[in-house]
Amino acid sequence: MLPTSSRGARLRSLVLLTAFTATVAMAPVAAAPAAPLPIAKADCGPGSQPERGLQGDVPAADRDSGRSKQGYSCNVVRLGSYQGEGAGITSTSYENCGYTGSMFPTAMVGENSGVTVIDASNPRAPRKTASLRAPAFQAGTWESLKANRNSKLLVGAGVPFLTGAGLLAVYDISDCARPKLLNPVVGSLSAPLAITAHEGGFSPDGKTYWAMGIGPGMINAVDLSDPSRPKVLANALTALENHGVGVSADGNTLYVSHNFGGVSIWDVSAVQRRDRNPQIRKLSQVDWTSGALTQHSIPVTYDDHDYLFTVLEGGSGGVKLVDVDDARKPKVVNELKLEINLPQHRDRALASSSGGGLFAYESHYCAADRPVNPTALACGWTSSGVRVFDVRNPKRVKEIAYFNPPAQTGRQLELLNSAHTLASVIGVPFISSSGILESLRQGQFDPRQARSNRLGRVIGDLSTDWCFSPPEWRGDKLYVGCSDSGFQVLQLTNDVYTPPADQQSHVGS
Repeated sequence: MLPTSSRGARLRSLVLLTAFTATVAMAPVAAAPAAPLPIAKADCGPGSQPERGLQGDVPAADRDSGRSKQGYSCNVVRLGSYQGEGAGITSTSYENCGYTGSMFPTAMVGENSGVTVIDASNPRAPRKTASLRAPAFQAGTWESLKANRNSKLLVGAGVPFLTGAGLLAVYDISDCARPKLLNPVVGSLSAPLAITAHEGGFSPDGKTYWAMGIGPGMINAVDLSDPSRPKVLANALTALENHGVGVSADGNTLYVSHNFGGVSIWDVSAVQRRDRNPQIRKLSQVDWTSGALTQHSIPVTYDDHDYLFTVLEGGSGGVKLVDVDDARKPKVVNELKLEINLPQHRDRALASSSGGGLFAYESHYCAADRPVNPTALACGWTSSGVRVFDVRNPKRVKEIAYFNPPAQTGRQLELLNSAHTLASVIGVPFISSSGILESLRQGQFDPRQARSNRLGRVIGDLSTDWCFSPPEWRGDKLYVGCSDSGFQVLQLTNDVYTPPADQQSHVGS
């Protein structure tokens, strides 16, 4: 770290960061909705250790004093965890097992190489049962690692850095603690598939895996009808716009996230039907200026009306509620943001997150507690931890709980599978830059509020954790992987949540 206490150095750092934001170019897009209000704060009950400032913020003073190493909680307790060497970028789970994402190049070496399998049948003492070392998993899974309950398959692509090509691993997880590799040849180094990947996900029936490559922008439909012989059914070129996906309940519609803010809707019914030479057709798209790097979408229905919870990982975009009942005319009808994500607080977000790494207080991956009339949404919100919301009325959302794990400050050399460790070589929160630019444009960024003794640190510390993965529902418990703390089992307390009888954790792909 390169701390500085001089006023001049802090202001020079702010000027440099502001200059960087000015280079973030965005094409003209549709007008954003009215300025959002923050999600109503949770009422924290007995046993909580609540945040002490703005909703979602970890203040600079708490980071530097060591207070953030105690973590923060509201109506949540951590029952147990398996830290290992960290949980990569996104992890997944099935039944009572967790699977931690892998990071290249550290996933290629050591006893914890590849993807780690964790048995959480005793939630107070999760334990490692296996390391999955298919070439795709040792190459790093980035945001591609997904499990499907219908096919009982675990799939991930090899993504060493941002984009990978050719590598795909398919495991049978019917015995969740002891997965079996099904495709040792097809999708391996000796017989690569014609795909690119950064992210990926399943159609609900588990028979199609969608590999999404950001460079070149490709949609790749992989047939898993015979999981031992995956084959590419169709490709579509999308330039550089695509990131993650969501898939409709019938498998006929693909919701593709845009790197520069937005969602496009694609007709993939020909793939779902297994037509000969199936074509993928774009139907429509909706764009926005508030937030960037759209991550993924969760298709849900409320009273037979179709919506998306669409998550943005950049620019403090939060989660947008998109009305897609008319697939040719999608529209944003609500935005979910914490206080720290609002334009008027991005100066304070810069003050506290500087020196923490590339990411700050952005949402990343969420899970609804069921696809039809969901009652709750749980999200990994990077440095703001795991956030849980009451979404019974999706246009009047309120927070009911949160858990921000104890910071693992100073433990970089022990956490070599943590995305935070690997990205902490850069201390400036560049992923927030488009949000800072938006605040500047609106005249809501106060340089005085952006000052702290952290401003100017160009190498990051681990003064917060980074919770990127979707927190998956298990009754009143959540399975989640955070980059530094690893796999964790959290339990909601103080009667803030009653699981519906038909609860079915739903990530959207």
